[in-house]
Amino acid sequence: MPARELQEQLNTLREQLEQNPPLSQEERDHLLDLMTQIDAQLQLETATNDSSLADGVNLAVERFELDHPALAATLRNIVQTLGNIGI
Repeated sequence: MPARELQEQLNTLREQLEQNPPLSQEERDHLLDLMTQIDAQLQLETATNDSSLADGVNLAVERFELDHPALAATLRNIVQTLGNIGI
């Protein structure tokens, strides 16, 4: 069940953010906005192809890859799961 996997990955990302990694407020806001968008997509339970959401998560992976590899890894998992459920 990819939607459940995606929810679990979002929960992991939330837990990582609760550990207060050294992020700027802009970076934190960006991640929270992406998480809100993903949550909204899950709530709608649609399989529409919203490539802008996946693109946004991919950009976040690139942004956090060097300084925050754990966040980037979780975001990569989210991108994979979005692809698996057709988003």
